[in-house]
Amino acid sequence: MHSAFRKLLVLIPFMATQAVAQVDQSQAGAWYMYMWSHENADTGFGAQGDVQHRNWDLGGDLEQLLIRGGMTWRPEGSAVKYTLGVAHITSGMFGNSDGKSREKRLYQEALLPQRLGEKWQLTHRFRLEQRWVDGQDFRSRLRYFLGLNYPFNKSDLSAGAVYLSLYNELFVNLERGIGNGRQVDYFDRNRAYAALGYSLENNMRLQFGYMWQENSNYGKGQLQFNFIHSF
Repeated sequence: MHSAFRKLLVLIPFMATQAVAQVDQSQAGAWYMYMWSHENADTGFGAQGDVQHRNWDLGGDLEQLLIRGGMTWRPEGSAVKYTLGVAHITSGMFGNSDGKSREKRLYQEALLPQRLGEKWQLTHRFRLEQRWVDGQDFRSRLRYFLGLNYPFNKSDLSAGAVYLSLYNELFVNLERGIGNGRQVDYFDRNRAYAALGYSLENNMRLQFGYMWQENSNYGKGQLQFNFIHSF
């Protein structure tokens, strides 16, 4: 049994390579996202999370189901928000395969908002992740997100605002070895995104956009439908 298990682990990189090779890079995928947050103004403590259903196509071919949540804290007199959270990710293979893998994750992040002029709203986010992926050794990853929102008809994103949303996020692996002689690149992926948004209420926004994701194996475009809710 032990010998058979070792042979299976040797085959995993080959199967992953085959799956990557079959990804249709010209086919647009779709991400359906719900992002929520809550903050107590008196204590500075709160919570935030998101649910994302990601598809290799516009619907039906699961790429990832991500469920994430964490506790937040904004120190008194500071604009910086800190988060300690957890996530569970189920990933599917491209095409007709029913194969899936799972990942459990811890993460810590710092979110730094910045105002440029009367309208430009800039966001820096630094995130450190600890990852436990099926069939791999423990992994960690660093992410840097730079986002920009620009409301066309208002000075902020209050109710009725129509706005442009842009971001770029870089992912860097902090280890190369993932077990059984397998390695990954330090460069994990980069995401570039552009969207139009509309504020339904002061605490509810809709965004529709397009993201190009480039990883160490392939690049692929994704449509994004995002509902952002704070309460």
